[in-house]
Amino acid sequence: MEPKEASRRSFLKNAAAISAVAALPTLLTGKVSGAQLPATKPVAASDKVNLACCGIGNQGGSDVKSFYKTGLCNIVALCDVDMGAPHTLEILKMFPDVPRFQDFRVMMDKMGSQIDAVTAGVPDFAHFPIVMHAMSMGKHIFTEKPMGRTFNEVELMIKGAKKYKVATQMGNQGHSEANYFQFKAWKEAGIIKDVTAITAHMNSARRWHGWDFKNAKYPEKQDIPATLDWETWHMTTKLHHDYNKDYINGQWRCWYDFGMGALGDWAAHIIDTAHEFLDLGLPYEIDCLKSEGYNTYFYPQSTTLLFKFPKRGEMPPLEITWYDGVNNVPVVPEGYGSSATLDPNIPPASNGKIQPSKLNPGKIIYSKELTFKGGSHGSTLSIIPEAKAKEMASRLPEVPKSPSNHYANFLKGCKGEEICRSRFEIAGPLSQVFNLGVLSQQLKTKLLFDRETKQITNNKIANELLVGAPPRKGWEQYYKL
Repeated sequence: MEPKEASRRSFLKNAAAISAVAALPTLLTGKVSGAQLPATKPVAASDKVNLACCGIGNQGGSDVKSFYKTGLCNIVALCDVDMGAPHTLEILKMFPDVPRFQDFRVMMDKMGSQIDAVTAGVPDFAHFPIVMHAMSMGKHIFTEKPMGRTFNEVELMIKGAKKYKVATQMGNQGHSEANYFQFKAWKEAGIIKDVTAITAHMNSARRWHGWDFKNAKYPEKQDIPATLDWETWHMTTKLHHDYNKDYINGQWRCWYDFGMGALGDWAAHIIDTAHEFLDLGLPYEIDCLKSEGYNTYFYPQSTTLLFKFPKRGEMPPLEITWYDGVNNVPVVPEGYGSSATLDPNIPPASNGKIQPSKLNPGKIIYSKELTFKGGSHGSTLSIIPEAKAKEMASRLPEVPKSPSNHYANFLKGCKGEEICRSRFEIAGPLSQVFNLGVLSQQLKTKLLFDRETKQITNNKIANELLVGAPPRKGWEQYYKL
């Protein structure tokens, strides 16, 4: 029997057994800050979390280093489909004695009993099987943002987290920094209230800008690097592509088949706190207002998307307008101030620094009484214009400091000491907003969405794309867990 087939059969057997265990009454039902602790047995307070890392180059490599830096974990396994690429060598040199794998299924089969938690620092389309596999084995899971490439994958992840009762965290790191605690404090104090509109913008150049969209096609076949497992790279994706360097090392983000463009890349860092603390949930309408450089292969050169959210309790209806593209810069209100320097709260990309643009990544929040200006990641809000900010200064509440960064928060969640701030019940609906936005981009149309049935009601093709194409043979089990 081939190693991968043996691993798959072992996985199915283990998943069935753990599913049966998960049906038993939970032993741990304590609550912290009103949220449910994981029922999976936490790591002892005196112990470090045994962490297996899937994806160890680029952003995944950055995650490995950030987790290790907390001092709260042991790196016990490393997995990447390319263990000989330049971008993976730094992590391999850091942990020369840690077991290495190219297939996460083999890793979990051989080392499952030694693993407490798993990271998925891999492309958008590859998150789903790793996450579902880990949860079904009772392992805590950290996955990069956005959670999944399709609406249905994210829905299954949300349900899986509830079923297997593990600690979960999506990697929008600013959700554990000053922006999170300020927004929460200002909302609770009534400073942020009656919000009716948000402008969210990311106008820096993207990887696909300048590509020939008029003659769009998939790139030509190239020789597969000897160190790369191209077959496993595809994960559940049924549509198999010939290898080309423009699919790997972040280039996957350019293509509808694999990534989620500028929206999936940046919106989780820009609208996350508004989405959570304004209880937005899912939109009822998504409209592609602008799409320059539209084609059916890769993302447009610039896009404007409109998301409409209904009234929530006493909160009024709210619209979010998303702008991306170098020249697709939104109009800013009077008194906005300067945006000439790059926001220092935005960490550098794993493949280099973000280039300054005409308007730095961020948001403008419009309420009935106040207007707020904000950046991305951990950047805090300010009230504009400056005269209004000075008038409000004495009425602003004290903002608590973060007790842990995003990585420590997850590891402490594994230990039962904290609740993960971007757990799947919070990050899932946020990611699904992006899934719906990408469908509107891909089809260049308005979508009407039923929030109760979670179906698109005006476009049959779009509704089918909520699920997407069936997985390729041998990967179907992840959709049944």
